[in-house]
Amino acid sequence: MRSTTPAPRVIAVVGPTAAGKSDLGVALARHFGGEVVNADSMQLYRGMDIGTAKLTPAERQGVPHRLLDIWDVTEAASVAEYQRLARAEIDRLLAEGRTPVLVGGSGLYVRGAIDALEFPGTDPEVRARLEAELKADGSPALHARLAAADPEAGRAILSSNGRRIVRALEVIEITGRPFTANLPGHDAVYDTVQIGVDVGRPELDARIAARVDGMWNAGLLDEVRALEAVGLREGRTASRALGYQQVLAFLAGECTEEESRAETVRATKRFARRQDSWFRRDPRVHWLSGAADHRAELVGRSLTLVERAVTA
Repeated sequence: MRSTTPAPRVIAVVGPTAAGKSDLGVALARHFGGEVVNADSMQLYRGMDIGTAKLTPAERQGVPHRLLDIWDVTEAASVAEYQRLARAEIDRLLAEGRTPVLVGGSGLYVRGAIDALEFPGTDPEVRARLEAELKADGSPALHARLAAADPEAGRAILSSNGRRIVRALEVIEITGRPFTANLPGHDAVYDTVQIGVDVGRPELDARIAARVDGMWNAGLLDEVRALEAVGLREGRTASRALGYQQVLAFLAGECTEEESRAETVRATKRFARRQDSWFRRDPRVHWLSGAADHRAELVGRSLTLVERAVTA
């Protein structure tokens, strides 16, 4: 049922993986009669359902979810293209007098949607050279170079994420500035209330381990096999997704299934810490506890926060 309480122009639900963002986003969209706009870079891919913890249609509770399943796994992700698509959805909802609820843990995608970010262009020659170096030397070597040139980018980007490392080094070479220096201050293009879902590290780690177990039990290996048949291994972005990368390594005989599973847990925990660090740097995020003993109150506290922001 739609609330008669005025809603802000945009709500963004952010935070680390397994914190409970998706369920909160559904609850807020239901309350305000809005729609969810996905800001998880890997949920943009068709067929990547189990490993990205994509909500099932039943779990969406009738709330429309936009920007899910829009790219083939062979397509390379583009934050600039996501920005265009996300703003089109946000603008459409605002024009209809409805509330966009942006939900996801991909920090640059969230900022691309709601902030005045302009992404530097690309130089085909620089990109080709860096990609050749990536192939020859491996992502850890390029990551070390990035960390030396831009320590903040080095902390934010996984050493295994060759595509993002190459892009960051390309931007540094093109602009002559650190990659993170190309991100402007917090200059919003929409009136947005950002809610960060906060879960303590021990509990979050336990949730991540349980989530990975659940993904394995739900058939992640079969999902990856099916996607491999349609080009996942060749996908520059999708093949690096957490869980998918590790299962692909198992299917290639590079590790055992148990090693693949354990590495998925370890890599996801590391990624969750990076997500948390990214969003903590944004002073506009209002953090609310999503811990198990506060979960029942999370929606109510979020509504109070949102409505206070509207009427303040």
